[in-house]
Amino acid sequence: MDTPKIFESEYRFCLILWEHEPIKSKDLVNLCKEQLGWKSTTTYTVIKRLSERGILKNENTIVSSLISKDKIQEAEMEELIEKKFEGSLPAFIAAFGRHKRLSEEKMDKLKRLIEEDI
Repeated sequence: MDTPKIFESEYRFCLILWEHEPIKSKDLVNLCKEQLGWKSTTTYTVIKRLSERGILKNENTIVSSLISKDKIQEAEMEELIEKKFEGSLPAFIAAFGRHKRLSEEKMDKLKRLIEEDI
């Protein structure tokens, strides 16, 4: 099953959900009001929309995710690499490396991650 696409505002909402789940919908509404400045109707609309798309579930006013933060981030990275770097992970890493100086320790960690994936 493909990971559903979520948009930036939905992602910010999901960050709150992942941090506090499972959570009562009214408590989630309050957190979204505090952290995102959303009205309750906006939060309930997002809950409904993400529920319909299989990203979360809302059972008996308890909201919890069906897709992990890692899965969403992985799908977003794959889409970025495909769209902007023609599917080339080496091109992505080269572009990233040109603009951000990595310590020797971080370079070693990145090498290990790449080798583990091969």
